[in-house]
Amino acid sequence: MIDKVIENNKVGIIGEIVSDFTYSHEVFGEGFYIVNVSVSRLSELSDVIPLMVSERLVDVTENCIGKLVEVSGQFRSYNRHEVNKNKLVLSIFVREWNFVDDNPEAGRTNQIFLDGYICKAPIYRKTPLGREIADLLIAVNRPYGKSDYIPCIAWGRNARFASTFEVGGRIQIWGRVQSREYIKKINEEEIETHTAYEVSVSKLEYVEIDG
Repeated sequence: MIDKVIENNKVGIIGEIVSDFTYSHEVFGEGFYIVNVSVSRLSELSDVIPLMVSERLVDVTENCIGKLVEVSGQFRSYNRHEVNKNKLVLSIFVREWNFVDDNPEAGRTNQIFLDGYICKAPIYRKTPLGREIADLLIAVNRPYGKSDYIPCIAWGRNARFASTFEVGGRIQIWGRVQSREYIKKINEEEIETHTAYEVSVSKLEYVEIDG
């Protein structure tokens, strides 16, 4: 049962470690840590993606900055309670971790597959230059009645197609995990820079639900 559910959320990335390990939480005596990895895109840009990794998979006391690592796991979310609101926090939950010597072509360093359900009406819009974009929020089931809520962004004909999806519809998505900086205005004099994480969609399919 668990293996079947894991099939609906699969991520594989290869990248360079760019931070120390930071303690996150503990479950049944097992400590989990966050570490950031820089993953190259096909362009000259890169995405800095947080990994959630167990102290049983890697020595978290070691300085690993600059090392290349290949990981696989799931893209997960949880709600962090902040003042008067909840914040959706995303990271890759690592199941397999291996240090590697070579970084392959960028097109193979960041891949994700999701099989989930539309939980908010898609937001379809066009940029000032006319490029079509659709924002999606996908609920992906986890074992024991839990779900991960994953923001996704589609472009062009995929965006147009996604704009027709209804809440509750099941979809499958192939793409990559990306990071994106944005500016949040606090007041007239103060702004903050934040980082959002989402799935950039390269392919998507609407799955007819039986019955």
